[in-house]
Amino acid sequence: MQGTVDGFSYGLVTPLVGYLMACLGGALGLRCTTRSMLVARSWRAGWLALGSAAIGSGIWTMHFVAMMGFTVEGAPIHYDRPLTYASLGVAVLMVGIGIFIVGYRGAKGAALFTGGTVTGLGIASMHYLGMAGMQLNGKFEYNTLTVAVSVVIAMAAATAALWAAAQVRGFLWSVGASLVMGMAVSGMHYTGMAALSVHLHGPADSSTGDSPAGLLAPMLIGPLVFLLLAAVIVVFDPLMVMGKPARSPAEHKPGVPARPAAQHPAHRPPHRPGRQQSGRRGSRTPQSR
Repeated sequence: MQGTVDGFSYGLVTPLVGYLMACLGGALGLRCTTRSMLVARSWRAGWLALGSAAIGSGIWTMHFVAMMGFTVEGAPIHYDRPLTYASLGVAVLMVGIGIFIVGYRGAKGAALFTGGTVTGLGIASMHYLGMAGMQLNGKFEYNTLTVAVSVVIAMAAATAALWAAAQVRGFLWSVGASLVMGMAVSGMHYTGMAALSVHLHGPADSSTGDSPAGLLAPMLIGPLVFLLLAAVIVVFDPLMVMGKPARSPAEHKPGVPARPAAQHPAHRPPHRPGRQQSGRRGSRTPQSR
């Protein structure tokens, strides 16, 4: 029996809020990626890890905010909590791999392609693993071609966002990159939902059960709190907005001499005041009075 699917039971509220959450996570994560390129190598891993967690939490929150508006007529929906949280872990892990590749190898060539591909696959994996955590009296079926399109959208947009974040051109540049990342997550999500069809095992159940919002809201508290904490860290870091590298003092390690200060190369012979003075005297001509 074919189930009637409604992905917009709250109208445009859930798509817009979900998009904003994806942009928030993307903005925080990409700014952390930018910040990692402006600090010493010893601090880079910490900023990249924070950025990975922010992006992963943002796309996971976007997905389940959007799923608050997803209903199947006559089929109450429940969520498997371990599988739902596993989708969050997969998102953070795979996005982290992509960001670390770009953070250490640079946003060009094979490194950018590999990082963007892994990040896009992380977005897609989170989506379909989260969908697998939904339980109802039926089964999901997907159109293979539409699923492939959704994965390509995620990889292409994630690659573009990582490239933009690595340019280190200031706050507005990273905001634009986060908007692209939000489009990647939202576009991938709703393209994947367009590939979905639901087949119920029996006649429609008249009981409605708990609302999707009531089921998902408690699970969203943790990632939302983390995003707020990450936002505080970003806002109170002065170099985040300026986008200028910090001038850290040279590291002094045992057995390694400190690097001397750079000096301008001398292309001219040493200054000899005596010779110049004699030359000037020789060039003078006596004046008759």
